[in-house]
Amino acid sequence: MASSARTKISKLFTASKQRRFAPPRVLGSPSFSTSAAVAAPEPQEPPPEEAFGGSRMMGLVKEYEDYRRNLYGGLTHKALLVDAVGTLVVPSQPMAQIYRQIGEKYGVEYSEREILSRYRWAYEQPWGQSRLRYVDDGRPFWQYIVSSSTGCSDSQYFEELYNYYTTEKAWHLCDPEAEQVFQALRKAGVKVAVVSNFDTRLRPLLKALKCDHWFDAVAVSAEVEAEKPNPMIFLKACEFLGVQPEDVVHVGDDRRNDIWGARDAGCDAWLWGSDVKSFKE
Repeated sequence: MASSARTKISKLFTASKQRRFAPPRVLGSPSFSTSAAVAAPEPQEPPPEEAFGGSRMMGLVKEYEDYRRNLYGGLTHKALLVDAVGTLVVPSQPMAQIYRQIGEKYGVEYSEREILSRYRWAYEQPWGQSRLRYVDDGRPFWQYIVSSSTGCSDSQYFEELYNYYTTEKAWHLCDPEAEQVFQALRKAGVKVAVVSNFDTRLRPLLKALKCDHWFDAVAVSAEVEAEKPNPMIFLKACEFLGVQPEDVVHVGDDRRNDIWGARDAGCDAWLWGSDVKSFKE
């Protein structure tokens, strides 16, 4: 039944996409028939998915969710994967503000607006030193980002900034109810892991925020040598938890990295801030 529901849902999504993105037929285009334009078109019955529309889709989704709940005793998944930055934790102050504030004593003169613009430009550039941005502690990559953003290559400035982002001062939890939710999930038998594009500072950061014990595993790109949206990082997390991808849901705030990447790995995925806006939800 689950397989059947999955197939039906997949077909509906495919049909919906084809209808949505089909190019319009314009007079004079190769696909336009002048005879068809003159003759009265024969009425056509809409296919079942169009006839039922959203209600049919919701029915199939509910059918699949009911199946999973029956299978797992009221739960829809065996495990939950959670993105770190932007979902579990967020910076306590704007990045450009911190770069500027710490950098003033090292001669940084750029405004916060300039720093933010330069940061975004640098972050989007191809990283040529390796296929991964975050290798081990990620220092070479972050040195490039900091110097590009601020124009300052002072090693003491970089070290102070780098170490700041390992402390609880730099970050806070997105959801104040996160602790009780994760404890309830684990008590119910759901395994939980963090999946993050991050360097090796993530583990000490989770410890500093006193939330490292909420998770059964941590899959960090710098450690597993794969960055989202590469499905390998999600498969590694599943391996750490001892579950199959189809029994897992991932929650993250980035449509490309989190949603597309998790689904490519065979996991379900919910977009943080859209599909779900709290861990309790």
